[in-house]
Amino acid sequence: MTPKELVQSFYDSDALYNSTTLAEFLHPDVILEWNSSKGFLKKNKEELLQLADELKIGYEAFVVQIHQIIAEDNLVSVHYTHFGTTIENPNHINRLAYFFVIWEIQDGKLYKGYQMSQLP
Repeated sequence: MTPKELVQSFYDSDALYNSTTLAEFLHPDVILEWNSSKGFLKKNKEELLQLADELKIGYEAFVVQIHQIIAEDNLVSVHYTHFGTTIENPNHINRLAYFFVIWEIQDGKLYKGYQMSQLP
């Protein structure tokens, strides 16, 4: 699988809110540096798995709409919008945030991520 196919598969899966699926994509030494609307976050593998579990508690489902995905060697850039339906209102899909991320792939896994997000 190419790095681009790996990243596409990651966002097409339920990995963002399923820690079991997420663990399959993450390198053991993964680090995500995230500049969000609320400030800077740096998350390791365990913290990313915990975040996926937390998201699953409050949301019924997620959808990722990829606008652009570009790969060069072991780097993959993705521009996407993240949508979700809450447990309280599963019939209404909410735009959660806009994202841009660059993933570095190592050993066929997501190794280092540099992400920016903004609320809609």
